[in-house]
Amino acid sequence: MTSLDIPSVHAFLLVADLQSFTRAAEALGTTQAAVSMKLQRLEALLGQRLVERSPRSVRLTADGQAFRDNAQTLMQAHDRALAGTHPVRQQLSLGISDHAAGPELVPLLEKLRSVAATLTLSVSIGFSRDLMDALDAGKLEAVIVRQEAGRRGGEMLADDEFGWFATPTFQVAPDTKVPLAVLAAPCGVRALAVRALDKAEMDWTEAFIGGGVSAVTAAAQAGLAIAPLAKRIAPPGLVDVGPANKLPRIGSSKVMLHSRVSDAGKLAALRTLAATFRKVATAA
Repeated sequence: MTSLDIPSVHAFLLVADLQSFTRAAEALGTTQAAVSMKLQRLEALLGQRLVERSPRSVRLTADGQAFRDNAQTLMQAHDRALAGTHPVRQQLSLGISDHAAGPELVPLLEKLRSVAATLTLSVSIGFSRDLMDALDAGKLEAVIVRQEAGRRGGEMLADDEFGWFATPTFQVAPDTKVPLAVLAAPCGVRALAVRALDKAEMDWTEAFIGGGVSAVTAAAQAGLAIAPLAKRIAPPGLVDVGPANKLPRIGSSKVMLHSRVSDAGKLAALRTLAATFRKVATAA
């Protein structure tokens, strides 16, 4: 009697979800070659080709699509059996910088729910510096933040290029200050934008100060000001008006994952989180 290998089924589901052997390997904390071997063993056991891989893409075959639902059901039953009738819920306290939490946030939370059903997630949104202080103080277990100057370590999730975002017809009137929509200090993105304008000897004013990036983008969409934003997180309807208004280049900033987690289950969840963030950030 043949039986399915649980780690191979898990690897298949990660490849299917992340559409990448590389990202699946990151989520599993292993190598791409090891993931390929697991998939080959699973395909040999089933006698079916589950995944088609090309240099640019990974997609499921018709057999792979059909097997996916059964594989998910199997993994859910496996996880319930391991947890017992009264699973112990663990809590992972995660901090995410407001300027880093772009379109990745929804798939991140969806993926964490699917891979860690017994994990309660406590999420704080704030300034990168404040979140790093909370991590150092033991108030948070992991943070996704903009890289702070002089701070070493961490795992890079994305390298963002910034732009000056406003409505397509927005113009800075001649002989006027550049109107900015920003978060209050000590926001690192605000500091980058102000530094670029000061270096270019361009006058600026804070036309709008928001309590969160959603408020900042709303101000830009309303035509009140220009918002310095990572191109990855700029919402539809806003465009980079920097070149048209002869604004200086803001530069780029890395998004980093810092963690103090040692629990195996939480580490696995964080690896999946990191792989999912990279996948969505690359596609943005």
